[in-house]
Amino acid sequence: MGGCVSTSSHSTCSSGSNGEKLSQTCLEMSIFGRKRTRTFSDHIAKLQHLASIPNRIFTNGRSRTSCIFTQQGRKGINQDAMIVWEDFMADDVTFCGVFDGHGPHGHLVARKVRDALPLKILSTMKSSDTKQNGSGANCCKGDPKLDVVDPEKNGSTENEVDHLWRESFLKSYRAMDKELRSHPNLDCFCSGSTAVTIVKQGSNLFIGNIGDSRAILGSKDGGDKMVAIQLTVDLKPDLPREAERIKRCKGRVFALQDEPEVQRVWLPFDDAPGLAMARAFGDFCLKEYGVISIPEFSHRILTEKDKFIVLASDGVWDVLSNDEVVEIVSSASTRSSAARIVVESAAREWKSKYPTSKMDDCAVVCLFLDGKMDSESDYEEQGFSSATLQSNHSSNVAESDDGQNVEPTLQRNCTVRSAEENETYKRIQAVGVDANGENTVSEETNWSGLEGVTRVNSLVQLPRFSEEMPRP
Repeated sequence: MGGCVSTSSHSTCSSGSNGEKLSQTCLEMSIFGRKRTRTFSDHIAKLQHLASIPNRIFTNGRSRTSCIFTQQGRKGINQDAMIVWEDFMADDVTFCGVFDGHGPHGHLVARKVRDALPLKILSTMKSSDTKQNGSGANCCKGDPKLDVVDPEKNGSTENEVDHLWRESFLKSYRAMDKELRSHPNLDCFCSGSTAVTIVKQGSNLFIGNIGDSRAILGSKDGGDKMVAIQLTVDLKPDLPREAERIKRCKGRVFALQDEPEVQRVWLPFDDAPGLAMARAFGDFCLKEYGVISIPEFSHRILTEKDKFIVLASDGVWDVLSNDEVVEIVSSASTRSSAARIVVESAAREWKSKYPTSKMDDCAVVCLFLDGKMDSESDYEEQGFSSATLQSNHSSNVAESDDGQNVEPTLQRNCTVRSAEENETYKRIQAVGVDANGENTVSEETNWSGLEGVTRVNSLVQLPRFSEEMPRP
């Protein structure tokens, strides 16, 4: 996966297409108690490339508070994507995401979602903020430090903030799937992507998730011991509530004889495609049969005991437990190397546990909640200098999202070492939000973490459509 490392933390943004310098007020929105005269959303259309956005990294490297790393498996082109976007909307707001593509164009879908979904959240939050201002009910008006909600002191404010972010995630995910369906150059009929995304606003953590990528929290218990807290559920077809929905929509859920531990989603009239997840972006061949893109949303208040958050694709969770990942991150020699060490540990476990299986792609994001990273000297020991980072930031451009000059592969049974795709964006497509209709998410109060192992592709085969009609 090609991309740039943008680690600039200066107060002056990169220039827009008209040569105008964008100051930090570009990123400030009134919902966080900032000025509204110049918001980041007002300048999205003026940005020539996504790579010009400051404090946004999406390839191997680090930022002020995080490190990210991905490694290609042995199934073909790397279909994982990841992002950390600091100063997202305003100071002390960070967006993180991991996206795991599948199908012949899965790598393109994952990258498209990585690039477009944060912009849609920006758009929906600005729209919601405008409505809130119109009614005089801005939840965080006047004080930028009012980003920590105390439910005992202000339950109504907590509910309002929770509702605002919940609606933003729901609308943004819906708009993302709608854009993929109508994309002129990206075939998502039998390709798709997972998404596990978080927005950290001060001590508030908002989480949206579809598919089987996962987010966990490294925290200290009463005995000052590091423990793992699973933040998301792996939304696979073996969850009873997911299987029930799919079956109500005439989809089928069953496992193949040679992999009885992996439940898959199948068309009602054909033994295809065998999708190993119950929710995903894309995969429109199954959208009428129970596979949805509505995210599971949750809101958590972080405490001083919470130390870091790890987001990763299922290539990591297939071989490493939550506790093992927390132990690896907390014991890493440097924070900037934590994500890489997790991926390398997963690669060793794949070889040890499943020597006859092809290792899956792995992508990891580690966000440290105290806002601290290693010193510059520690980082240079890992082989990265500030000059190299600056060079990468200034010379890199985003990958193409339309498949031009990018050769998708239908066969994922050999190692493919492709060059980084450096096709630039011709434009940033307008962020559209579908305002019609309301999607609802069934809330589950008792979440259980699934530690199941999937050692095969997420998609077994493409559907073989013919004139044969479904059997009654």
